[in-house]
Amino acid sequence: MADYQQLKHEFHPVFDKNSQILILGTFPSVKSREQHFYYGHPQNRFWKVLAAATKKPLPITISEKKQFLLSNHIAIWDVIQSCEIIGSSDSSIRNVIPADIPGLLTQTSITTIFGNGNKACELFEKYTVPALAKFPELHKIQKLPSTSPANASWSLERLTADWQQKLSPYLIFQ
Repeated sequence: MADYQQLKHEFHPVFDKNSQILILGTFPSVKSREQHFYYGHPQNRFWKVLAAATKKPLPITISEKKQFLLSNHIAIWDVIQSCEIIGSSDSSIRNVIPADIPGLLTQTSITTIFGNGNKACELFEKYTVPALAKFPELHKIQKLPSTSPANASWSLERLTADWQQKLSPYLIFQ
């Protein structure tokens, strides 16, 4: 059985001053940590779902993914800055130091926050909401079904439909 590792988030959030939607994960998976970018596991459906939900071409490179997010006014980050974790297991997360989401919010136009899965929402409620005194309108996080391969009960089509329904009122179509 693998042991706990004390890890620190090693890459920056993707955002700019025009970002209006924030999508939060928990903490980068092993594959994402290896690639130094979000949703790097080849079986994670994040990029496919988001491209379909926005009706845009699937970005492939990290550069394309960043441009895709910014052009759609979407920011992404994780709730956790550092923690102890076994591999990529969200259920093993302990000794959390939260990311500075309030600091990010001061640099953006974010009006809506989504969580990619239950655990991201739980961690946001526990660690971030208490620090959001300046942002009372952002105390609520909207839950999206996880795009993780561990969420095998959700097909790509079902994920896409759910994400599209929840995101579309907040997307700026160009």
